Amino acid sequence: MPNLPRLRRARETDLLKPDSTEPETHAPRVEEISSGGLRWNNSDSPGGEERAWLEENFDFHALDIEDVLSHNQRPKIDEYPDYLFLVVHVPVFDRKAKRLVAGEIDIFVGPDFMVTLPNQAIPPVEYLFERCRADDTLRHKLFARGSGYLMYRLVDDSFDYCFPMLRKIGNKLERLEDSIFEGESEKIVRDISDTKQEIITFRKIVRPQRAALADLERTKRYIPEDLEIYFDDINDAGERIWDMLENFKEVIEGIEDTNESIVQHRLNDTFRILTVISVVFLPLTLIASIWGMNSHVPGEQSVEGFWIVVAIMVVVLAGMLGFFKKRGWL
Repeated sequence: MPNLPRLRRARETDLLKPDSTEPETHAPRVEEISSGGLRWNNSDSPGGEERAWLEENFDFHALDIEDVLSHNQRPKIDEYPDYLFLVVHVPVFDRKAKRLVAGEIDIFVGPDFMVTLPNQAIPPVEYLFERCRADDTLRHKLFARGSGYLMYRLVDDSFDYCFPMLRKIGNKLERLEDSIFEGESEKIVRDISDTKQEIITFRKIVRPQRAALADLERTKRYIPEDLEIYFDDINDAGERIWDMLENFKEVIEGIEDTNESIVQHRLNDTFRILTVISVVFLPLTLIASIWGMNSHVPGEQSVEGFWIVVAIMVVVLAGMLGFFKKRGWL
């Protein structure tokens, strides 16, 4: 991993006479709210300045800080004597790319603090943080129950955030199923592919989360006994999400197979009609070719002979159509 920038500590001479050639440093983008001796620090998309701030204010393990800045960690929970370190993934809709992506929330929990470091703006984190900052009653109520409960509320809100997205996917599946039988099979192939990709991405985000939730349920540090049932509820929510995704996976595969069958059936109908037309006109073409040869044939240069040939062709045509209809080919 490349060396990350470190904040330069100003010397006394620098304070008296700043050097215009010195690279400009920026204050860390860390917000804080506190109540009852418990504080919550939050920083979106942490970088070098936030790393320096963490190293200055906390005694976190260097590997955990590296994990925060890497933005590419699997969901997990690590226990230390003085704190817990959690990595939680939340599906977030990227409006620019127009697809689901994994939003990572790195959480440090200690006896009197919680630090959250999302790798991007994640709605459930922003919403809970802003509510606690704006509503004194809610902040006192949540913070009074300790850092373990505050962590529970954050993780629980993050998983509750998944259910509206799952409902939207479910509505998409219903619309796709209706469109198939309304004669729009060819038009919705791309929609089926996009929805299938959403489900696959959602599953990739949630699958590794299940093991982390099971570990969180067994964690005792900073989690009083009366909170164990709450973390069991989070685990149940994770399993419900996974069950819904499993069901969606089966549904989208069934819709895709049905759509392909309908498209193939319509294509077969087209080929069948073209084949019937070709077969019907084959003997007529043969008859016309025989009487059109540059050799003497019966009825040549005779009006009666022309009408006889036409009559033969009509009889053959009617006979073949009747035969095909009797066999169910038409």
